[in-house]
Amino acid sequence: MAAPEPAPRRGREREREDESEDESDILEESPCGRWQKRREQVNQGNMPGVQSTFLAMDTEEGVEVVWNELHFADRKAFAAHEEKIQTMFEQLVLVDHPNIVKLHKYWLDASEARARSPPAPQVIFITEYVSSGSLKQFLKKTKKNHKAMNARAWKRWCTQILSALSFLHACSPPIIHGNLTSDTIFIQHNGLIKIGSALPDDLRSPIRAEREELRNLHFFPPEYGEVADGTAVDIFSFGMCALEMAVLEIQANGDTRVTEEAITRARHSLSDPNMREFILSCLARDPAHRPSAHNLLFHRVLFEVHSLKLLAAHCFIQHQYLMPENVVEEKTKAVDLHAVLAEIPRPPRPPLQWRYSEVSCLELDKFLEDVRNGIYPLMNFAAARPLGLPRVLAPPPEEAQKAKTPTPEPFDSETRKVVQMQCNLERSEDKARWHLTLLLVLEDRLHRQLTYDLLPTDSAQDLAAELVHYGFVHEDDRTKLAAFLESTFLKYLGAQP
Repeated sequence: MAAPEPAPRRGREREREDESEDESDILEESPCGRWQKRREQVNQGNMPGVQSTFLAMDTEEGVEVVWNELHFADRKAFAAHEEKIQTMFEQLVLVDHPNIVKLHKYWLDASEARARSPPAPQVIFITEYVSSGSLKQFLKKTKKNHKAMNARAWKRWCTQILSALSFLHACSPPIIHGNLTSDTIFIQHNGLIKIGSALPDDLRSPIRAEREELRNLHFFPPEYGEVADGTAVDIFSFGMCALEMAVLEIQANGDTRVTEEAITRARHSLSDPNMREFILSCLARDPAHRPSAHNLLFHRVLFEVHSLKLLAAHCFIQHQYLMPENVVEEKTKAVDLHAVLAEIPRPPRPPLQWRYSEVSCLELDKFLEDVRNGIYPLMNFAAARPLGLPRVLAPPPEEAQKAKTPTPEPFDSETRKVVQMQCNLERSEDKARWHLTLLLVLEDRLHRQLTYDLLPTDSAQDLAAELVHYGFVHEDDRTKLAAFLESTFLKYLGAQP
């Protein structure tokens, strides 16, 4: 007969279950009810001044996010900067880049009824949850098992970070990150790098922040605190991150700051002269001598001519919304594996041939997914720079009073991109009007079907703008949706309605 299980063990298991249940308890909800704050705290320091970060649930998407609480020193400081806070956070919500942690939503909380310690106004904002940890944590793990960083991985990481900085600095006005360290850069399991959300310099002074941690002071340039932060501040911080990535760790004396001697030793340990010159240019003491993020992408240590495979992958992804969802699978099934994919003539020798059988379909799917996720950005072209981020218009007095109350907004902006579109037009039974059915597949594979009875005055541009306004479609998809609808109108009607 089996002996009964000891009571203490059962007690420990119950305690662990109770702790797990406590962490999943819902402590608070957003005004719109979409975001639910849990008890479990997470260590994802996106911004300076964020004193509390909790795991939260996005009830609409069914994914975990981070609930950030940004506290202010007092109510006077909060009131003095309230309009600027709204303007800046409206800008940050519009920032959409695969290598930047996404800021989904924010709202102001100046309620005196809340029992907080200390009782102070705050901004609550929801950001993407990156579960794989910070770059610093990854480098520490790597150092235990490897003697040096893989040069190709170092280049890929630098390219992704610079891609994000180049995007922020090209906005109008430029967005300065101002807190770029290996603790605020995150790496996912697939190699995708994301930098934490940026906090504009105008808001750093009124926030009770402890940015100047001794162990991170070496990430900030000599001019920090003496002049207003410019884009050169981020370049210096990036250079220090690039150095730390190359050597895996810059030794510090316990918890004290990293010394100049330690940084010098780390620089001298670099064996690649191009890598050393690249990093030194970022760490120039004079901010005017530091290169821009965009120019650094063309440095010889990073620059390489994009392969035809990568160019084709980006082109495919940009136009994937025009193709069936399983187009890759269907095309590969129909291909003759013995057919020649490419050929290099070598007279008088036989040509060098590459056949379809030498291409792995699984590798192709993974490569397309990596490109879609932003691991291989196209940065070696004079691409269009990001548009200026619109500033929030000052609301009329009656609207300003309404904005202070914790009520949900009428329409939430769609943050997911469309990856596939299908459209159909049918005559109504009385033949008097056309009935439109639009199927949208979003990047998280959500299918959204919309129906509408066309009016004689409707245009493709107006319909696309209306879908964006009501939160059905991302702003970036407006142009291609309008073009897609217009081509559908021409196909069925012969002219745009």
